[in-house]
Amino acid sequence: MATEMRPEVLPAKPDEPVEKGPPAIADPGPLGLAAFAMTTFVLSVFNANIIGLAVLSAVVLPLALFYGGAVQILAGMWEFRKNNTFGALAFSSYGAFWITFAWFVRYVAAGLPPTRAHEAAGLFLLAWTIFTAYMLLASFGTTMMLSLTFACLLATFLLLTIGNLAAPPNANIIKVGGIVGLITAGLAWYHSAAGVTNASWGRVILPVFPWKK
Repeated sequence: MATEMRPEVLPAKPDEPVEKGPPAIADPGPLGLAAFAMTTFVLSVFNANIIGLAVLSAVVLPLALFYGGAVQILAGMWEFRKNNTFGALAFSSYGAFWITFAWFVRYVAAGLPPTRAHEAAGLFLLAWTIFTAYMLLASFGTTMMLSLTFACLLATFLLLTIGNLAAPPNANIIKVGGIVGLITAGLAWYHSAAGVTNASWGRVILPVFPWKK
């Protein structure tokens, strides 16, 4: 009688390592976007002159240091872990932007000549305008909502740059920049809300419209 040949199954040795894939981690994107949105919103309220009492603008600094700054950088580091080059660069860089902004306002601007401090602010904003311009180009490989967010952010930086480099600073242009900044914050909040809501429900509740590749 013919016998069926079956492969012998050998038990794994106790000391033999078992190969496992990398552990899944939560998406850091909604956190980074929320940190960016809230800090942008609060600063833009003052740039848009919705709250005209300048002394209250100091509330921006703690947000810039801890939420918009430190938390956003942490989100950027986790984007490296998820192999997301765009998210890692964006969150780490804009997190650093908020920390350097807080440092500039608190420790640098006060030591500059009062009639020239706006030029330093304008140069600082110009550098971030350039960075945001090529991040907008890169965003066309992500989602339409994120590209719209970066387009508004680019407009915000550009308006604030022009307003601060004018001699004297142009308050009207800065105010328009603040209004566009509020729109930017709203779009970033929407994308953050979409990320956490869609992940929680396991399906698309708030669409972000990925670009077709």
